[in-house]
Amino acid sequence: MQLSNEEIRRYSRHLILPEVGMAGQKKICSTSVLCIGAGGLGSPIAMYLAAAGIGKIGIVDFDAVDFSNLQRQIIHGTEDVGRPKCKSAEETIHGINPNVEVVIHETRLTSENALEIISRYDIVVDGTDNFPTRYLTNDACVLLKKPNAYGSIFRFEGQASVFAPHLGGPCYRCLYPEPPPPGMVPSCAEGGVLGVLPGIIGCIQATEILKLALGKGSSLIGRLLLFNALDMKFRELKLRRDAKCPLCGESPTITKLIDYEQFCGIPAETESPAANPDEVTVQEMKRALDDPKLGIRVIDVRDPDEYQIAHVAGVPLFPLGELPKRFTELDPNQQYYLHCKSGVRSMKALRFLKEQGFKYVKSVKGGISAWADEIDPGVPRY
Repeated sequence: MQLSNEEIRRYSRHLILPEVGMAGQKKICSTSVLCIGAGGLGSPIAMYLAAAGIGKIGIVDFDAVDFSNLQRQIIHGTEDVGRPKCKSAEETIHGINPNVEVVIHETRLTSENALEIISRYDIVVDGTDNFPTRYLTNDACVLLKKPNAYGSIFRFEGQASVFAPHLGGPCYRCLYPEPPPPGMVPSCAEGGVLGVLPGIIGCIQATEILKLALGKGSSLIGRLLLFNALDMKFRELKLRRDAKCPLCGESPTITKLIDYEQFCGIPAETESPAANPDEVTVQEMKRALDDPKLGIRVIDVRDPDEYQIAHVAGVPLFPLGELPKRFTELDPNQQYYLHCKSGVRSMKALRFLKEQGFKYVKSVKGGISAWADEIDPGVPRY
């Protein structure tokens, strides 16, 4: 391929680098990358890869832009709220570099479509935020012998690596053989994330992709880079390929994609899911608050900082983290409705209290988010 005069001007700061030059820039321009996720990590990754001249960028995302995304997902703007993230990302990428081919995959990555989608690209970058998709991405990349530029973020910490057994390194399963129990690791929606953090980790992932495209430098294959933003410190762990890994080990037992929701312990969704006997609706929570004669106490198990952002009048705060020390303040014979932000932590609180002998405990489905949607729109969503 030949670079046009406009492309030479655009990539001039690359071209004068001896490690890149004309030959290296042509390699970058002929490389295709699949970005799984157009969120916090996917935003800086896609934008910097587009600026660098990656020839084809695929975007896999089925979500729409929400106001809460704008604090970190810089590929989207205020005017994009409500739009598909894929479409917003495509416009931003073309605004940065119209020479880049953008391919939209407005779908959830599944065991049924992953191999077909990933097979079209040279390198895959994992910008996901859930364990089923991480394991799915890893397994598909190993089976197809594609490098997987991995990153993850939470609160003030992030990590990055490159998983590529076909290049001599380990895979994601070598590092994390088993997923954590469902709900054990909070999502960014539950635990929060510093807005600039995905920019830092995403830029590291983008750097690794460009090095792979160029065939230059020492990659993160066989290394896990850990970053703590509060301390402004990087640490590095050496990773080794696990000979007993069921996917990339000496005697692999995983030779095709599996059911990753089931593998991660997440129950399958049904068209008409049965009501959980441990859950009540926000309408039932409202009845309990409106009618003290029912004898039901409502308790908020979120953190104090969240309570300051938004709370339901008349509902006292009883943080989940304090429950093991303070549950004796509660009456085991009293009926309680527990609520959090979305229903995850209130279920944890429910299970703990039942283990302590509480019999009349229910979790409010959807938490204060559902309350804001269905009962009181004046309560802020966050």
